Amino acid sequence: MDHMTTVLIGVGIPLLGTTLGAAMVFLLKNEMREGVRKALLGFASGVMIAASVWSLLIPAIDMDEAAGGRGWPAALIGFLLGIGFLLLLDTVIPHLHMDSDKPEGRPSKLGKSLMLVLAVTLHNLPEGMAVGVVLAGALSGSAVITTTGALALAVGIAIQNVPEGAIISMPLIANGLSRRRAFGYGLASGVVEPVGALLTIGLTALVRPVLPYILAFAAGAMLYVVVEELIPEAQAGEHSNIGTIGAALGFALMMVLDVALG
Repeated sequence: MDHMTTVLIGVGIPLLGTTLGAAMVFLLKNEMREGVRKALLGFASGVMIAASVWSLLIPAIDMDEAAGGRGWPAALIGFLLGIGFLLLLDTVIPHLHMDSDKPEGRPSKLGKSLMLVLAVTLHNLPEGMAVGVVLAGALSGSAVITTTGALALAVGIAIQNVPEGAIISMPLIANGLSRRRAFGYGLASGVVEPVGALLTIGLTALVRPVLPYILAFAAGAMLYVVVEELIPEAQAGEHSNIGTIGAALGFALMMVLDVALG
């Protein structure tokens, strides 16, 4: 498989997951049940936590050590920068979380539906960066990250993108959008992933020595989303154990994908 094919497959798989999830608006008549939604949000958080550790932070440490560094400083600096970057975006970009009526970010006259989509777009950006930087690591010939491992991460992200695509698209119908427009908004929120992945691949190709930092940066950005958004929504209200079970299953699946295929 040549490099271009690997990149196209790697960035396309997660978008396919979002597309399938958004297409649920044509199959489901009613809004998703609360228990199912909690389980799926928990599942997504488990996948992202495991991916942050096995696909990003551990390779960042190993790669820096292989280059003669101490390992942990690069991981620590990149991780904190990733947290800070998402915190900045969260503060600046107007968006609305699903369980809230109060928008976050800068004051804006944007509609509720668009701000819901922006919230998910913010969420998807770190996932795109994660896929991009791992693909870049594999294409660089690194002994730490394999092409199979990079594609395993893309598959893991795609699996959790299916419920996420449904979770963002279904409430848009309740806000008055047609099923076709709700599907379009859900799909648009996922387009940021391949865009973020391609930009990250380009950046890493230009500045290859910073690859360990960018791996850790993507991990920090993903964990910010998990702690700020996914876990609180999965644990809100009654029956929070459903979200916890979903998180355990998502974590286990991504861990197996990465260790078995990476």
